[in-house]
Amino acid sequence: MQWSFSIGTVAGSQIRIHLTFFLLLAWVAFIYMQQGGAAAAVEGVAFISAIFACVVLHELGHALAARRYGIKTPTITLLPIGGVASLERMPEDPRKEIVVALAGPLVNVVIAAILIGVLGATVNLDPAEMLEDPAASFVARLATVNIILVLFNLIPAFPMDGGRVLRALLATRYSRVRATQIAARVGQFAAFAFGFLGLLGGNPLLVFVAIFVYIAATSEAQATGMVDIARSLHVRDGMITRFESLGPGATLGDAAELLLKTTQHEFPVLDGNGAMVGVLTRRDLVAGLERTGRDGLVNDFVNHDVPVIAESEGLDLALDLIQQQRKPAVAVRGRDGRLAGYVTMENLGELMMIRSAVDRPA
Repeated sequence: MQWSFSIGTVAGSQIRIHLTFFLLLAWVAFIYMQQGGAAAAVEGVAFISAIFACVVLHELGHALAARRYGIKTPTITLLPIGGVASLERMPEDPRKEIVVALAGPLVNVVIAAILIGVLGATVNLDPAEMLEDPAASFVARLATVNIILVLFNLIPAFPMDGGRVLRALLATRYSRVRATQIAARVGQFAAFAFGFLGLLGGNPLLVFVAIFVYIAATSEAQATGMVDIARSLHVRDGMITRFESLGPGATLGDAAELLLKTTQHEFPVLDGNGAMVGVLTRRDLVAGLERTGRDGLVNDFVNHDVPVIAESEGLDLALDLIQQQRKPAVAVRGRDGRLAGYVTMENLGELMMIRSAVDRPA
């Protein structure tokens, strides 16, 4: 995720913090400073940091549960609205998905139980009153927040944990695509409700949560539909076959000319035998032009991390390589061993859009 940086790795997951998280800390420090001076500001920042430590543990719960099923979680990113665990994928077995989804809230249950049972925290039945009560202890407020996190995450609104449980339960009766569509609609409805309550109560954070939930629910439904369609097609059905390529001695100036004359955002770089050695992306091209100018060689900026697959492979393999393993493109090898085409996320999206339109009932 852009505008984020790593603070370490835990259990194989890189923990990243988005820069906007520090805006939240600064805002909290300012509010508390106005109310009680420097000491209150320090306590406020410490409390928010403790909350987000619980959020990290929540996301690690998801990651560790997913690891049981061979699913990696490359990154966990902290945002002002919470944490995001970037699992490679969710298990398609409904029972496994339920385990992964509930693992996060279960961590918060354990934290709250320790704070209450071991440290003697008391929890007010009115969370708002508890959080605003200056006399409430740090531990009591933290216990209250963990209970709120459990209840909030279990709302059956996709893509929250409760929504994933809902999708898994629906998948026992409907296809995974249909189950995702229903859960996503529930999530979108919940997003509108969050947004309305946020605007009504003057709570900007709830509005941001609403926007995130709506976008995430829509994206998840589209991604699941894309995977379903890709499984019914071969790579040859979705690859780009008409393209401009660059030779081993091409310059960045040559690539810049092609960028202006074509609609391509990436250019295959071929060796003397016509085999693909990598891809020059638009981002790498611009970076190269800034560093060396038009006379720089393409070979110095080519992305060699491009997998090669046969045109007879399933299109879902190409989708997995691009989407889950974050490859810029997938090269397609023809029967003669030469480059027959390539696949990018953009052209896959266009293919899915066309297929969805054709398959949509009149």
